[in-house]
Amino acid sequence: MASQMTAKQRNSRAFLDTNVLVYTDDPRDPVKQAKALDLIKQHLLSRKGVVSLQVLQEYFVLATGKLKLDSALAKERIEVFARLQVVEPTVTDILAAIDLHRLRGLSFWDALVVHSARQAGCSVLLTEDLQHGQEFDGVKIVNPFLN
Repeated sequence: MASQMTAKQRNSRAFLDTNVLVYTDDPRDPVKQAKALDLIKQHLLSRKGVVSLQVLQEYFVLATGKLKLDSALAKERIEVFARLQVVEPTVTDILAAIDLHRLRGLSFWDALVVHSARQAGCSVLLTEDLQHGQEFDGVKIVNPFLN
């Protein structure tokens, strides 16, 4: 939640994980949906939001699968999300994520998200998939959906 972030974190770049994007289209939890929509809006306006190709791909799969969103609508949403900075991982990034996976015990996909956030200069990774408050090489995990 924004109130749990320090002033420095609020003024720096933030990486938005897949779950933040998915909640924008998930009416089953209106509180999380409203928070996710607000986060997207804030980060688009501030130009300090970052996502990765991986996050956009995961969003599409979950939105069209789990949420049964029409694929054309999911594509339109991705076009909006892509107005954030988009990190495009390279082979070097994949190898670094493998090392992070090996050394820190993260799933490979979470390690790639953490590495992508770090590469983009983000001090915060907004996600509910990792432990709130945990830090990886200067990237702090913040669960924006905590009460």
